[in-house]
Amino acid sequence: MFSGIRLLSLLLLTLGAAYSQGSLSWSEDAPVTLVGPHVGHQLVLLNNREDLTRSATYACIPEGIIEIDSSGYIRPLKNGTATITAMVGETRGQERQVIVEQQGSTAPVGFVNEIVPLFTRHGCNGGSCHGKVGGQNSFRLSLMGFEPEKDRAYLREGRGRRIFRAAPKHSLLVLKGSGQLPHKGGSRLTPKGDDYQTLIRWIGQLGSKATPSDEEPGVDRIVVMPSERITLPEASQQLRVTAHMSDGSSRDITRAAVYESNDESMAEVDLLGLVKLKSKSGTASVMVRFREEMTVFRATVPLGAPVENIPEPKNLIDTHIFAKLQTLGLPPSEPCDDGTFLRRVTVDIAGRLPSLEETRAFLSNDSPAKRSQLIDKLLEGSSYADFFAGKWASILRNQRRNDRNRPDTYAFHEWIRQSIQANKPYDQFVHEILTATGTIRDNPPVAWYRNVNGDKERMQDMGQVFLGIRLQCAQCHHHPYETWSQDDYYGLAAFFTTLESKPARPGEGAFVHRSKTALAKNPSSEQDIGPALPGRGTL
Repeated sequence: MFSGIRLLSLLLLTLGAAYSQGSLSWSEDAPVTLVGPHVGHQLVLLNNREDLTRSATYACIPEGIIEIDSSGYIRPLKNGTATITAMVGETRGQERQVIVEQQGSTAPVGFVNEIVPLFTRHGCNGGSCHGKVGGQNSFRLSLMGFEPEKDRAYLREGRGRRIFRAAPKHSLLVLKGSGQLPHKGGSRLTPKGDDYQTLIRWIGQLGSKATPSDEEPGVDRIVVMPSERITLPEASQQLRVTAHMSDGSSRDITRAAVYESNDESMAEVDLLGLVKLKSKSGTASVMVRFREEMTVFRATVPLGAPVENIPEPKNLIDTHIFAKLQTLGLPPSEPCDDGTFLRRVTVDIAGRLPSLEETRAFLSNDSPAKRSQLIDKLLEGSSYADFFAGKWASILRNQRRNDRNRPDTYAFHEWIRQSIQANKPYDQFVHEILTATGTIRDNPPVAWYRNVNGDKERMQDMGQVFLGIRLQCAQCHHHPYETWSQDDYYGLAAFFTTLESKPARPGEGAFVHRSKTALAKNPSSEQDIGPALPGRGTL
């Protein structure tokens, strides 16, 4: 009960201090420029640990150039320049300039950058709806919109019956999406909503000369603001997302992006990018995605307990852990006693229990550095190499499939054990495995190529073991939850296409060597992909 009262008091004091300081700030200070009649801009107003975007009253001078709704979203009305001022209670925020241009123009709707993201945002092209293999109810879309040219073709299927250019509002695509006709997915669009109007404009322009070129700019990156917040329980945070395009332009995509919370018991997020935190303490992450790009917003709700007497960091890992504990308001655990420490560290490093002699020697040692000395001693012992050689042998799939493989399996295991015993640098360890050639008898790391067969399987295994990434989902389509494309997948696989094996001397197994040009074919584009690092392009 006391901890709950103390926490409540702390929150009230924090809230009072935030208002007493009277500092309101925008998430960014640059002037807002709105070009075209159908663009918008999401404001984000902050005050210490609070998001005040929906609590503020906005004044625009002169009136009639823009309008701001209750969520802080700006829409243009006519050309001109306006100045926004935000008020929260008696606190006045800084002014913000808004420039509106080209309101009389007819801005074409881009299929790739506006319509496909609309389908993604409303879940139409998800794996459980029209994006699954074969589609649903005779209508299909590419998974998550990663193949927009296929989506163009899919919309023309069925003799174009889904699109009625002469009367866009009566298109089957619109009637079903808005729930005016029976739709298994329910109503996804409202007639007064921005997405509904965007879809209507796109269908209407298909039959006119104003149809835009297929050459739309790509997305270089997306940025979410704020990217991190330390806030209060049950607080909310409005996000603003900007797409930086390949032609040098940028656009507000707050209402076109897709948001997904990693833990809905801590935080929920809606279609407008409003994050609502629950009462739990900790850090919640919200993934933000637009086309192939993604980024993350993180919100931390501290426990609120006093964090005192933080131990001195003994290594880089300690530094990060103690900093996170201070941010979360979580006091570190008390150090364990010597007996517990001895047991834990011996099991973790050597894979065994400490002997009676080791226990007596450690408990009778009065040196303040005895724990560090124990760790060094265990790392230098043979038990450490034996224990971790078994772990790495499992990771590297070193297994005996038959009695004929027994000598090779033992040779690779011994090579791993000797590498660990010699404290071989990790990059050298990995390099010797991935570049191994010859026979297992002469060069034991060649066993990895025997254990993992196929170019793609080797690439996937290498990525998961040594890079810590899983690329399997990018084999058939763009990875739905990562930045990896099919070209990334086959570009990395191309590194392993040079390998061949041929019979060696009797009793020595295969001889692994390099002979071919490094190329892998992307089955979707039918293009040959040269060796490339993910996200970096062909070497």
